[in-house]
Amino acid sequence: MSDELESTDHAIAAVAARISRPVVLVGLMGVGKSTVGRKLARMLERDFADADDAIADAAQLSIPEIFAQFGEPYFRDGERRVIARLIEEGHGVIATGGGAFVDASTRALILERAIAVWIDCDVDMLVERTARRNTRPLLQGGNPHEILTRLAAERAPFYAEAPIRVVSENGPHADTARTIIKAIDQWL
Repeated sequence: MSDELESTDHAIAAVAARISRPVVLVGLMGVGKSTVGRKLARMLERDFADADDAIADAAQLSIPEIFAQFGEPYFRDGERRVIARLIEEGHGVIATGGGAFVDASTRALILERAIAVWIDCDVDMLVERTARRNTRPLLQGGNPHEILTRLAAERAPFYAEAPIRVVSENGPHADTARTIIKAIDQWL
């Protein structure tokens, strides 16, 4: 997809026609996986699934309630099963929770059966974005900047296993979606 054609419907459709597996978005909380994922799915004319929403629906509990009642290991086990189901169902674009790709089994599943795209972002921007909602269990009871800095350092080696990496900046979500499409085109 050439630069001058990168935003045309025809060029996007040509890339979409070459995508034979779900596109799975990974990265820290707040990078825009869900918001960009919805936009990306529309551009590729595919459906969108949010793994966190699917987990909450299946459990009939919110993510913070699952963490509080059962703990993170229980959540990660359910998350792996839900992501496997979403991939099996053939959803076009899937947004995962920030810790999903850190789990070795979940990561192997995604790498084998989908196109993993790591959306990366500056920590200061993540702090700003995550402050908009208080539904992030891992940010409760601590300094969000310190927690996100630590999580970024701990998780970067896992996220780096994704074959595609894009950086999300403070611009329109469509720009990040187009960057992902261009990166997928180059990767294919």
